[in-house]
Amino acid sequence: MRFLAGALTLLCWLGAPVAAQDGACRIALALGLDVSGSVDDEEYRLQLDGLAAALLTPEVQEALLAVPQAPAELAIFEWSGLNQHRLLVDWTKIDDAGKLRAISSRLRGTFASYTDPSTAIGAAMAYGAGLLEQRQNCWQRTLDLSGDGPANTGPDPGLIPEAVTGGITINGLVVVPTARANTTKNLRNVKTLLEYYQAQVIRGPGAFVEVAQDFDDFERAMTRKLIRELAGLTVSQAPPNIAPDGVSLPQ
Repeated sequence: MRFLAGALTLLCWLGAPVAAQDGACRIALALGLDVSGSVDDEEYRLQLDGLAAALLTPEVQEALLAVPQAPAELAIFEWSGLNQHRLLVDWTKIDDAGKLRAISSRLRGTFASYTDPSTAIGAAMAYGAGLLEQRQNCWQRTLDLSGDGPANTGPDPGLIPEAVTGGITINGLVVVPTARANTTKNLRNVKTLLEYYQAQVIRGPGAFVEVAQDFDDFERAMTRKLIRELAGLTVSQAPPNIAPDGVSLPQ
């Protein structure tokens, strides 16, 4: 009910009934998963199966389906090196629970295909922004990037111009947030991967970083992040486990 209440608050704020808006889209959400060389086969499965499970939790389903007159739209891709991006789920209008079951099934049936050890976060930001450019009709456009290490190839994520990402929000999901990750990777004068994402990756209105203590915590972290994003258009609906510095705290 809290998501429905949040949606009604949003509609009042917009000042126009959704039913009068043909093709209305509440939020376009593009999810980018890090499959670079630091992610082994077991961790790959924990990511994809974790996202598949998160999409089927009652709270996430309720949030996605809260405003049927203006459905959320979802796209999912993998990223690793500079030119290595694989679209797993093209833009899908989430207007019934069957769509979520189909996406979950597809994720569980997907297997790793990349062997590039490099991590090109800046290129993933540009790719995700390109996907969201296709959804100009959506009231909010959000890109999620999940990762377990800083960029070590391609454009610096902090230097991606606003001309590329303007108008969208970029959130992060950091795996092992307090680690320095691979010692060959440059964290750019910060102590942790969490700080790196806060300084270099996230941007836009209401941007935040979610944390997973390890890959086996990915499902819970993804669930928390999705709930927060889908309620994000209504400030009063923020979950109680959100720290004031913009970092979601694990439960």
